[in-house]
Amino acid sequence: MRLCVQEQHLPGATLEEKWAAATAWGYDGIELRARGDGAFAARLPDLRRAAARGVVMPTVCPETDHFVGDFDAARREDAVVQLRAQLDVIAELGGTGVTTPASWGMFSTRLPPFVPPRTEAEDTAVLIDTLGRVAAHAAGLGVCVYLEPLNRYEDHMVNRLEQGAALVGAVGSDALRLTADTFHMNIEEADPPGALRAAAPYLGHVQASDSNRLEPGAGHLDFAALLGVLGEIGYAGDVAVESRLSGPADRVLPRAAELLREAW
Repeated sequence: MRLCVQEQHLPGATLEEKWAAATAWGYDGIELRARGDGAFAARLPDLRRAAARGVVMPTVCPETDHFVGDFDAARREDAVVQLRAQLDVIAELGGTGVTTPASWGMFSTRLPPFVPPRTEAEDTAVLIDTLGRVAAHAAGLGVCVYLEPLNRYEDHMVNRLEQGAALVGAVGSDALRLTADTFHMNIEEADPPGALRAAAPYLGHVQASDSNRLEPGAGHLDFAALLGVLGEIGYAGDVAVESRLSGPADRVLPRAAELLREAW
C-alpha cells in the first residue's frame, strides 16, 4: 500500500515543492483534487512536468457541486463528461483512477423535506447508466472509477459499502471499484472492519480521516483494526489522507503518517 495525502494540505507553489514536503512527512504519493468545467484538464501541462520529475500522483478526488446521480439530467451528463476528462488525465499520468460519490449535498432523507423526488429503483437505474458509461471509458484507458459511499447527511443513495458493492456488481465492470472512506464508515457501518472484509472483492481505494473528519489520530477511530483488515484481505491499493486538519500541516500530517504506518 502507498500512503498518500491530498494536495491542498501541502505547502509550495508547485507540485514539485508539494512533493518535497509530502515525502519529507512520510507520504508516498499525492492525491490530486479536480474541479469541473475543464479546470482539471487545463492543469495537464503542469501535471505532465511534475510526473516527469518523479512526483507520484495516483488518484483524483473531485471538487465539484454535481455528480453522476444528480436529479437534473443535464447536470448528470456534465458530471459524466467531467469524469471522463479526469480519467483521461490520470491515465496519462500513469495513475490508477478517480473517485466519485453518487452525489454530494444534493439530498438527504434525514433532513427536510425527507422524501426524494425519485424512487429508490429510479436512483439505481440512473446510477447503473451513468456509472456504466464512465466505467466503460475508464476500462478503455486502463484505469478505474472509484465509487465512494457517503454518510446519510451528504447523500441519500449510497451510504454503505454493501450498497456500493451492489451497484458495482450490477454494472459488472472491473473498471468500477469502491472507495472506502473511514469517516463515512464511522457513521454508517455497524462493523467497519467487517464491512471492509465483505467489500474486499470490490475495493479499489481507501481514504483515511478520523471520526471527526480531522486527520487520522485526531479522533477515536481504531486505525490498527481498519488497516489490519486491509493487510488481511491483501489490499494493494492506495490509502489517501482526506481530511481537515487539527493544526498546522507540518505538525499534524507527519504524525498522521506515522500513526497509519504503525497501524499496518
